[in-house]
Amino acid sequence: MKQSQRLSGISKFILVGLGVVIALLGLALAAGGVKLVSLGGSWYFLVGGLVMAVSGLLIARFKPSGAWLFAAFLVGTAIWAVSDAGLVFWPVFSRLFMFSVIGLVVTLVYPLLKRANGSVAGRGAYAVAAVLAVGVAVAAGNMFVAHPTVAATGTGPGLTPVEPDKAQKDWAHYGNTEGGSRFAALDQINRANVDKLKVAWTYHTGDVAESDGNGAEDQLTPLQVGNKVFICTPHNNLIALDADTGKELWKNAINAQSKVWQRCRGMAYFDASAAIAQPANSKIIEAKPAPAANCQRRLLTNTIDARLIAVDADTGEFCQGFGNNGQVDLKAGLGDVPDSYYQLSSAPLMAGTTVVVGGRVADNVQTDMPGGVIRGFDVMTGAMRWAFDPGNPQDKKAPADGSTYVRSTPNSWAPMSYDPATNTVFLPMGSSSTDIYGVERSKLDHTYGASILALDATSGEERWVFQTVHNDLWDFDLPMQPSLIDFTKDGKTVPAVVIGTKAGQIYVLDRATGKPLTDVKEVPVKAANIPNEPYSPTQPKSVGMPEIGAQHLTESDMWGATPYDQLLCRIDFKGMRYDGLYTAPGMDKSLSFPGSLGGMNWGSLSTDPVHGFIFVNDMRLGLWIQMIPSQNKGQAAGGGEALNTGMGAVPLKGTPYAVNKNRFLSVAGIPCQAPPFGTLTAIDMKTQKIAWQVPVGTVEDTGPLGIRMHLPIKIGLPTLGGTLSTQGGLIFIAGTQDFYLRAFNSGNGEEVWKARLPVGSQGGPMTYVSPKTGKQYIVITAGGARQSTDRGDYVMAYALP
Repeated sequence: MKQSQRLSGISKFILVGLGVVIALLGLALAAGGVKLVSLGGSWYFLVGGLVMAVSGLLIARFKPSGAWLFAAFLVGTAIWAVSDAGLVFWPVFSRLFMFSVIGLVVTLVYPLLKRANGSVAGRGAYAVAAVLAVGVAVAAGNMFVAHPTVAATGTGPGLTPVEPDKAQKDWAHYGNTEGGSRFAALDQINRANVDKLKVAWTYHTGDVAESDGNGAEDQLTPLQVGNKVFICTPHNNLIALDADTGKELWKNAINAQSKVWQRCRGMAYFDASAAIAQPANSKIIEAKPAPAANCQRRLLTNTIDARLIAVDADTGEFCQGFGNNGQVDLKAGLGDVPDSYYQLSSAPLMAGTTVVVGGRVADNVQTDMPGGVIRGFDVMTGAMRWAFDPGNPQDKKAPADGSTYVRSTPNSWAPMSYDPATNTVFLPMGSSSTDIYGVERSKLDHTYGASILALDATSGEERWVFQTVHNDLWDFDLPMQPSLIDFTKDGKTVPAVVIGTKAGQIYVLDRATGKPLTDVKEVPVKAANIPNEPYSPTQPKSVGMPEIGAQHLTESDMWGATPYDQLLCRIDFKGMRYDGLYTAPGMDKSLSFPGSLGGMNWGSLSTDPVHGFIFVNDMRLGLWIQMIPSQNKGQAAGGGEALNTGMGAVPLKGTPYAVNKNRFLSVAGIPCQAPPFGTLTAIDMKTQKIAWQVPVGTVEDTGPLGIRMHLPIKIGLPTLGGTLSTQGGLIFIAGTQDFYLRAFNSGNGEEVWKARLPVGSQGGPMTYVSPKTGKQYIVITAGGARQSTDRGDYVMAYALP
C-alpha cells in the first residue's frame, strides 16, 4: 500500500486543494514580481512567489518539506516586511496578515502530511498553530484600534475655564469669527461629560440634493444669532429655527437651480443697528448704515445660480432696497456664463458694511472661461462698491456695456476672512483656466494664481499678495478660509494669517505685509515635456511648519489590503514618473501626491487661541495625470464636479491637449500608499511642532470596491469638511467617510465620543449657548457626502441631558 493511501479521501482533497491554491498564489506573486523587477523594483515578490509556488506543489504531493518551505517563506517575508516598512502596524499588516492566515492552515494540516508519509508525529504543529492563531487574532483586533502617526507628546492643549466676559455669545460668521477661528469659548460641554451628549432636536429641511455624484453634497456650517439658528439648503432655501427646539420659525424657498452644483456652504449675517463705521486707516470712510424699510438684521447668501440674496433675519422676507427685490445678479459683467462653468461655492463675507463674494470657475474645461473677479457690495443697497479683476486690477468699476471682466483669470472660490482692525479682506486664490496647462497664462495670471491676496475691504485696493505655487500645474489652488491668529516671533506677538494648502503645506504670514513668519524655501523642481510651458525652476515649501500628508513616496510606501493589490500598486508606481511634491504633468504618466483634492481642502483649520494651537484635518489621495496630444476639435468638457475631483479623460478646449487623470488607487479601490488616508493633527504654534496626529474615520460605510464593510476599522480615511474647536478641550468633526459626528480630546487626540448620523455629512459642526435656557448645543447638518449615494435633509442638535 502506498504511503498516501493512509489518508482518507477528504484529507487528500484538503492537501491537494491547499497545495494547488498556494502554488497558484505563488505563481501570481512571481509573475507580478517579474514585471516589478523589470521596472527596477523589489525582488521580494519574484523570489517569494517562486518559493511559495514550490512549497504549494510539495504540499499537493503530500511532502512535509512543503510545509517547512512555506514556514521559511513566512519567516523570510516577516524579515523583509520589517526591513521594508519598519515596525509600523498597517504596512506590516498588509505584508504579513494574508500569508500568516495561510501559514496557520498549513500548520494545521502538517500532521496530515506526516501521516501521508507513514509517521504519526507532527502533532506539535498544533502548538505552533495556536501561537499563529493568537498572532492573527491580535493583528485582526488591532485593526479596530487607532494607530497614531504621531503619538501624543503630552504637549497638547490643557484646560482653561472660560471667563464669563469672554464667553461666546453668537456664531454669526461662517468660521464663527470674521477671521475664521472655528473656535468656541464655551466649556459647558467638555472632556469630562461629552460622552453624555444626546440628540436634543432634529429638523428636516425638505430639500434633498439629487444623488447624482455631481456636486450634490452637504457642506453647510449653520449660523446662530440670539434664539435663531440659520441654515441654507442645497438649493439655497433659507430657514430659521428656534435654537432650543429646532422648530421652524420661517422659510424662504429660493429654490436655486444648477445642473452641476447643489450645495450651500454657508451664509453671512448683518445687524445694521450694531454696525460701526470702518476704521480710520481705510481709504474710504463709511457712515453708519441708514435705516431700511425692513431687514435691520439681514441674512445673506450667494446662490448656485449666481445671485447674491438678502432676506430679513426676523421674517425671511426679501430685503427691500437691496438690489432688485433683495437680489443682485452676480453674472453681470462676466460675459458668456453657462450654468456648468460658474457657481458661487462659499459663503459671502461680511467685511464691515461691505459684502464680499468670489466665485467658482469650473476646472479644466477650456481656455475661454468666465473671469475670477472678486466684488464688494453695499450691504444695505446691494450696489457694487468695487471689483477686483485679477486681469485688470487697477480698474475697480464694472465693465462698460459690451465689455466683460478679463476672462479665464484666477478666481477665489473658497471662503474668505476679514480683519476689522485693519479693514483687510484675505482671499484664497485659485488658478487661471485651464488649471494644468499654463502656456497661455499672462503675467497677472502668474502673479495672482494659487496665492493669498489681501485687499482693502472698502475700496478693493490690493495690499499684498503671497504666492504658494508658481505657475500652478497641479490644481493646487488655495482651498480654505485663511485663519487669523496671534503668532509669537522673537518674543513679540504678531498679528498673523495661517492657511493650509492642497499640497500639504501650512503658511504663516504677517497680516500687515504678507511676509512669511516661518521659514519658506524655494526648492528646485524638475520640468516635464510640454512645449512652451513656462515651468518654474523652483517652488515654495513651508519648511518652518509641519508638512501634512505630503511625504515623498517610495516603492516601500505602496500598500494594499493584500500583498497582491500592493504588488500592483508597486508596479503602477514604478511605471510612473514621480519627482516628489511638484511632479509636473507631461505626455507620460506622472504621479501627483497629494493630488488636486489634497492635502487640505475647504474645511479649513480650527484654532485654539487660548493655548496657541491649530487643528488640521486632511486627505491623502494621489492622482496620476497624462497630457494627451489632441486634435481637439472644439469640444469642451461639461464643467461638472467630476472635473474637480479629477476622474477620467477631459478635453481641454483651446489647447493642443486633452488630459487623462484619475485617483491613484489599487484594483480594490483603496489608495495605493500606506494608511492613514486621512488624519486629524494638533500643531503647537508656539513651537511649530505636531503635538499629536491620529487617523480619522473607519470603513463602516465604505470599503474595497465600494462595498460597505460595516466594520469600525480605524484605518483613517480621507476627510472633507471642517472641524470645531472648543474651550471645553474638544475637537468635533463630521467630515469623515463613515456616518458619524465625533469628538476628540484636543490634549491628546483620543476619540472620546461619537454619534451615528443617518447619512454622511461634510458639514462643519458649530456650537452655541441658548440665550433663553443657557444650554450649550452642538449642531451638524447631514444631507449626504461625496463617497456615498445616501442623501437626507437632517439638521441635528446635541446637548447634555
